[in-house]
Amino acid sequence: MTTDDNDMRLWPAPGETATIPGRTASSIAAATARTGPELRARGEELLRTSLGPDAAFRDGQWDAIELLVTGRARLLVVQRTGWGKSSVYFITTRLLREQGAGPTVLVSPLLALMRDQIRAAERLGVKAARIDSTNMEEWGSVVEGLASGETDLLLVSPERLANGNFQKRVLQPLLNDIGLFVVDEAHCISDWGHDFRPDYRRIKGLLPKLGADAAVLATTATANEAVARDVVHQLGGEGHEVVELRGPLSRASLQLQATHLPTEHERMAWLAQYLPTIDGSGIVYVLTKAHASRVAAFLRAQGIAAEHYTGGGAPGGKEEDRKLEVERRLLANELKVVVATPALGMGFDKPDLAFVVHLQMPQSLIHYYQQVGRAGRATDAAYGVLLHGEGDRRITDYFIAQAFPPGGVFDSILESLHSAYPIGMTVPALSKHSKVGRALCDKVLGQLAVEDVPPVEKRGSTWYATMAPFTLDTARFDELTRRRHAEYARILDYARGGECLMVRIASELDDPTAEACGRCSVCTGAPVIPESVDPALVLAASEFKVTATRKPRRKRPPKTTARVKRARRKKP
Repeated sequence: MTTDDNDMRLWPAPGETATIPGRTASSIAAATARTGPELRARGEELLRTSLGPDAAFRDGQWDAIELLVTGRARLLVVQRTGWGKSSVYFITTRLLREQGAGPTVLVSPLLALMRDQIRAAERLGVKAARIDSTNMEEWGSVVEGLASGETDLLLVSPERLANGNFQKRVLQPLLNDIGLFVVDEAHCISDWGHDFRPDYRRIKGLLPKLGADAAVLATTATANEAVARDVVHQLGGEGHEVVELRGPLSRASLQLQATHLPTEHERMAWLAQYLPTIDGSGIVYVLTKAHASRVAAFLRAQGIAAEHYTGGGAPGGKEEDRKLEVERRLLANELKVVVATPALGMGFDKPDLAFVVHLQMPQSLIHYYQQVGRAGRATDAAYGVLLHGEGDRRITDYFIAQAFPPGGVFDSILESLHSAYPIGMTVPALSKHSKVGRALCDKVLGQLAVEDVPPVEKRGSTWYATMAPFTLDTARFDELTRRRHAEYARILDYARGGECLMVRIASELDDPTAEACGRCSVCTGAPVIPESVDPALVLAASEFKVTATRKPRRKRPPKTTARVKRARRKKP
């Protein structure tokens, strides 16, 4: 998400700040009189308001809420998908606000996730607002809501934390009054994690600026011990202890299966043959945008209601609107299947999702758990099927190679910025000067900007060299690359079977509580869904071609020669 200096007209005027009403001694004294059983009773009341009259706290939920509300703790919660991490921070927000605390700030990694979170917050009576690249026209009213105390929770992306206007005019005036600071999908903080986002590193610098009694919560479903240690290290510091609450990560509702089908045509045929036999709707995950559109088109050709969903597209543009409509249709069960890249992942919440099928091998078991965990959150049974075969390794090797650019790319970008100093460069100009592709240029700049002493900084849409010394930690990149390849080797072992599939996933996440599920293809000794494929469907998949719809080319008028022009001028 990008911004530029034109954002300034949407914020308070220069020299003004969005002041947040502070807590008064009388309001805190009155509200904190509710402790112990009374506080829990109020929490349970809020939970029932959100989820229904029979709702009850799951193991660990109230423990987390109580630590945050009464102890103003710093807390890392590692719990399985569907456990209810959002209920923890929304109920905590309500309880803290009722005690006179300031608003909650929630750092959330995806726009789709933000939209789901706002809907969930509203069910609890939490007035939530977001600031991102798709709702620029609302920014002014969001800031006014924070200043008046009407807004309980502000959602922002980690990239927004890098925006100078946002920092000066919203975040800095807000920091000392924040009641709860939430880092959702906290594994993104760690570059040992499977979805590292460099701008999450900025959070470490914000925490010392919070008020003394602000609570801090980080949540994730996919942190093994190495990632958890890194997150705890970044959340702690200056004498702050971080409490880790970790629960069992197995999912009893999932029936897992891994099936080897050598060609993509066989796997596409398998989808067409067996998805219609499953009650309910689901997601098919693929690794590339090209696969998403092709597979969705093939399934439509077989009479299956399917759409594709990928990342990219201009914020607020037609593609963004189309994806919102795809989400809506899937939630409403108007689609049988959405064929998606991991862009439809973290935070997408459809409790009755009936299946998640992978057409190709994900990069790791942790990636796989993150995605397959979308299914069966509120149902007794759901399917998680991993199809794999030829070509998967080649795609994964490419993604691993792209994750950590070679040192020469860093050198080229820094040399270009140094040559322009003190004048900066936009990304297009920098890309051209350094001869580095724009996407790779963005990735490298993002990593450089979150160094402890960053050698680059961004002002508006322009990047500048700070002239701070920088040495690339190539040994760390090499180690991360080695780990990525080792993770892929372990998901290959998973696909070969040999032990309970759910136990294998839980072991990857360092969960010692897992027991054989009794439901997967390894435990039962038979496929959960048949593996044989109709040869006619395989042939149909191999012959299938996506018909591109092209706009008719506008006919250009014929070029007028100089001789014709002279002849026309001579005419009376």
